[in-house]
Parts: sequence; C-alpha cells; structure tokens
Amino acid sequence: MDLRVMGLESPLFHTLRHMMDLSDDAAGDKTYNASTRSYVRDAKAMAATPADVKECSNSYVFEIDMPRLKSGDIKVQVEDDNVLLISGERKREEEKEGAKYVRMERRVGKFMRKFVLPENANTDAVSAVCQDGVLSVTVQKLPPPQPKKPKTIEVKVA
Repeated sequence: MDLRVMGLESPLFHTLRHMMDLSDDAAGDKTYNASTRSYVRDAKAMAATPADVKECSNSYVFEIDMPRLKSGDIKVQVEDDNVLLISGERKREEEKEGAKYVRMERRVGKFMRKFVLPENANTDAVSAVCQDGVLSVTVQKLPPPQPKKPKTIEVKVA
C-alpha cells in the first residue's frame, strides 16, 4: 500500500514502510542486529492487526478481530501505567489427511497492538471479552477531577 496516497508522507511512515518492505531474508541477514530484526518483526505484527477504537462517555473500547482464538492465545496487558498491549499468536491448523490448502490468505503467527492510553484512563479498571471472534477490551475512564474551591485566608491586623 502506498501511504503517500493517504497523505501520510512523514519520515516516520517512510521509515516504517521501508522496514515493512524488507524481505525476511534481509531481516535475517547478519548486517542487521537482533534489535532491528525484533523491531521489524514487531512492526509487521502491529501492521497486520487492525483495530477499532471507540470513546464512550465513561470508557474507551478497543475491538480487534480474533477468529478461532481461545482465551489462552490472547494476552492483554497494561505496561508503563499508560500503554495497553494486546498480543498473542494465531497458529496454523493442522492439515487433515487428504486435504491440502490451495490458498492460504489468513495471517498466522504472532500479532500485537500497542495503544497509548489517555491520561483519564483508569488502568485499574480494564476488562476483556472475546465474543463471536471479536475481542473487546474496555478501559474505564477516571472521573473528572473536582474543581478546587478557593481558599480564603484570614488577614490579621497587627
């Protein structure tokens, strides 16, 4: 996909596009260090995991398609007090005798998404439900801070 068509011509998107275009052979080449290979792998996993994010009146809802995954295959975590991390692995089904894949388009392997949560997200109130192949992670909002009342200072006459 050409990101320029969508108006995304920033250096960050250019670098990400370049890294996504690296072949697996190049990523495994000795000229790339382990952290670069790890970054490329994570970037591919994040790009291949689309998500919908909704803001409701009292919560944020993150929805990701997770067809045929069990709860043990999905991991939902909060890192650094403000980063929601959704990760896991989709395993390839074992081929049954007498049947073989003619085309395999659904992605298998590791997936991951990271979302920086807003300041008003209550990271102690996070819930996750997977129903009908859709993972819904709900992060409750903190109540708005109460406005401080002005403090009156008594003036003493000496």
